Amino acid sequence: MSSTPLQINNPVPQVVFKTRVRDESVGGENPFVWKDVSSDEIFKGRRIVIVALPGAFTPTCSSTHLPGYESKYDELVAKGVDEVYCLSVNDAFSMFQWGKNLGVQRVKMLPDGNCEFTRKMGMAVKKENLGFGDRSWRYSMLVDDGVIKLLNVEPGQEDNCPTDPFECSDVDTLLKQIDTL
Repeated sequence: MSSTPLQINNPVPQVVFKTRVRDESVGGENPFVWKDVSSDEIFKGRRIVIVALPGAFTPTCSSTHLPGYESKYDELVAKGVDEVYCLSVNDAFSMFQWGKNLGVQRVKMLPDGNCEFTRKMGMAVKKENLGFGDRSWRYSMLVDDGVIKLLNVEPGQEDNCPTDPFECSDVDTLLKQIDTL
């Protein structure tokens, strides 16, 4: 399923993310409205960290990967990062509930429900062996004004990978690399 992954110095894909934002005028238990957000709105003129992972509520993603970025958010900002986004091939509702469940307050949850950004990044994989369907391979990146400057792709990217590598897309690796730019 994977195409050739984008590389350092490539621009990020241009897509429209289907997100949900809080709107108190809506009222009720679900005070949210749909908001389309373009790649340019996220990346243009800003330094953005993306941590991309296979799925909301999955073990490594929930216990280590996303919590690591949340706990070291201030360190990333101190190194010139404007925002940190967690991207997964999940819908906006799942991403919201997952972030809420983990107590995520600073990392922004970015749903790629149709796998469009992930496919265009060359990071889409099938995880049918786990009943997940199409998902993102695990990676992290630093994007500066829409251009990929750092990219950490976990080894062994393949459809229905029997393992879940987590060796290089962690926050500590990215923090060390930012110092080299």
